[in-house]
Amino acid sequence: MTQKATESVVVQPGSTIGILGSGQLGRMMAIAAKQMGYRVHVFSSSQDSPAGQVADLEVVAALEDLDAVRDFADQVDVVTVETENIPLETLDVVSAQCEACPSRIALETCQNRGLEKQFLSDSGIPTPEFKIIRTLAELQEACSKLMPGVLKTITGGYDGKGQAVIRSESDIEEAWRSLNADEAILEEWIEFDFEFSIVGARNYAGSMTAYPSIRNDHQNGILDVSVSPSGLKNDANNTAISIVNDIMDKLESVGILTVEFFNRNGEILVNEIAPRPHNSGHLTLEGHMTTQFEQHIRAVCGLMLGSTEQIKPVAMANLLGDEWSDGTPNWDSALSVANTKLHLYGKKAPLPGRKMAHLTSIADSPEKAREHVLEARRMLSSTRAELAKTS
Repeated sequence: MTQKATESVVVQPGSTIGILGSGQLGRMMAIAAKQMGYRVHVFSSSQDSPAGQVADLEVVAALEDLDAVRDFADQVDVVTVETENIPLETLDVVSAQCEACPSRIALETCQNRGLEKQFLSDSGIPTPEFKIIRTLAELQEACSKLMPGVLKTITGGYDGKGQAVIRSESDIEEAWRSLNADEAILEEWIEFDFEFSIVGARNYAGSMTAYPSIRNDHQNGILDVSVSPSGLKNDANNTAISIVNDIMDKLESVGILTVEFFNRNGEILVNEIAPRPHNSGHLTLEGHMTTQFEQHIRAVCGLMLGSTEQIKPVAMANLLGDEWSDGTPNWDSALSVANTKLHLYGKKAPLPGRKMAHLTSIADSPEKAREHVLEARRMLSSTRAELAKTS
């Protein structure tokens, strides 16, 4: 779509941006905002958070503390979020005092898997079959049609948490007990060729743009490696971008919105929607003219959207807390791999399965970029003594 100037909201550099949530996404939003000349306040559940370390002000309180939220909104010019798991009442309080992104309808839809799937279905957007489940008996009945399937909590849950795979009747009761929830959603199991995401952006005036598709590989339900270009055919890529644009318009989304897809024999199905910057979009930090974080700041501040042109093929590898199991990773060795960059998130406790950092590598082909970033990650466990033996 041809971009046009915003028609209403413009928050100029020098103003103050508020971010609800203070993890790594908030940190990278804050860095992008400060590079553009904005001041940044973050609303955090804990002191010295990843985003709080780089912000001008860190307010520590619970998201349910509406008085603290109201005071926070009074001090900023626009508010955005780093997670969809924000209480709607909190967004309402903020929206009464200043611009807030994403829209309420986007937040409400994307934080509830049932609403999200129903929205996709009602919009005629292809998605796996699903069934809302409230009792074990309903699950047993639904499994007669949707098995194998994936049972997920309606709200919360991420990185493989809050879900269980049901492959046979013997799995049903245990899957239901494991979620310990009053309501869940059963989704059709998809035998896909690969997963990919489209990171889109929309501003207040409805101008939209999207990055080329990003291929994603997961391990234990957690994103492991992302690569762009993805290898998706042009017609499928264009169809996916059209779907993302449709979703952003229908949800009146402002800022980054990411859609995860399955590619199955050329057919594309929407898996999930995130109304915010996304883990897979981290590779835009080195691979594209405008990073997803700068793009998000541009959009929520009412500025023109930036170019999504790809500079070089790029790959990203997540670094989980497991990398610290034998001590501090060997950063020097990893960074010896050509065209590799390190992004540490400032988290204190390197717990197993916790996202602590990521590496990116650029190269002349996506295959080479992937090879380089995986080599860099392997080098993290190398010791100087081992390197000396091979030199």
